[in-house]
Amino acid sequence: MIRHATAALFAAALLTGCSSPTVVNTSEAPAQPAAAPPVAPSPPPSNAHLVNAFDYVGHVGEITAYFFTTPSGKWRCAILTRIKAGCQASSSWQSGLGVKGEPDSTNAIVVDEQGDPQFVTLDTPEFSQESDSAKPLQFNRILAAAGFRCNVQESGVSCLSEASGKGFTFSADGFLPQYTDVPEGAP
Repeated sequence: MIRHATAALFAAALLTGCSSPTVVNTSEAPAQPAAAPPVAPSPPPSNAHLVNAFDYVGHVGEITAYFFTTPSGKWRCAILTRIKAGCQASSSWQSGLGVKGEPDSTNAIVVDEQGDPQFVTLDTPEFSQESDSAKPLQFNRILAAAGFRCNVQESGVSCLSEASGKGFTFSADGFLPQYTDVPEGAP
């Protein structure tokens, strides 16, 4: 019986040693980890320098498009209604855009309604009209139509999908995978 009592005391001592410490409630709220400050949303694109989109409208089969060239005539671009916006070289479009860092096998740059901007290879020109009648989009003017917006600045051409917020900016000097808005105070 002493053996059983000793074994029981030993087992109780083991269980007591393994029990959790006593909880003390001071009625103070526990410290909360500091939350990261909210990220400020990027400002909406400017509408200060919009052109009349109807001055740029054209048709590719059943698709309504908005065609323009850069003031220099180096690039031809278009917004294909609710599909994509993009640009290609005006001459020798098959051989590339002529953008520093452009992949060798590509000849256009596009941003789809929901996709990332990218260089692509076109089998046929998509961003110019057969009649070659696209108007120049003058510097610091914005063409906004059918879910996209594009502009031409001294620094290059920029287009944006308004649905995804993704876009591109490019010039002969390089490419950025983001839209560059026309500054509000631009002439």
